[in-house]
Amino acid sequence: MTGDEAVVTTTTEQGVAVVRLQGDIDEVQAPALNRALAATPASGLARTVVDLSGTCFADSSVLHALLDAQRAHRSAGAILVLAGPLQTAVQRLFEVTGAASAFTMADSLEAALTS
Repeated sequence: MTGDEAVVTTTTEQGVAVVRLQGDIDEVQAPALNRALAATPASGLARTVVDLSGTCFADSSVLHALLDAQRAHRSAGAILVLAGPLQTAVQRLFEVTGAASAFTMADSLEAALTS
C-alpha cells in the first residue's frame, strides 16, 4: 500500500450515479463504500458507475462491497458498471480472485457512462 488518502464520493453525471474511489481503499473505508453503493439503486437511477481509475489499492473488503452492490443492483433492475483504467494492484485483485467476470467493466468513465 502507498498510504494515499482514501476518499469515496458520489455524484450524478449524465443521469448516472458515479461512485469514485480515490487512493488506497481497504476495510477501513469499506463501510463508507457500502453506504454509497447501497444508496445508488434506491436513488431510482438506472445505472451506477464505480470509477476505480484513481484507486491505487483495494482489498477483499472492497471486492465484497462491489459484489454485494452488484446483487443489489440486479435485484433493483439497475446496472452496475466498473470503470478503469485499473491500476496494477486493483487489476490483480480481479485477476487473482477471478471476479472480473462478475462485473460489467469499461476502460474509462466516459465509456461506462454510455455503454
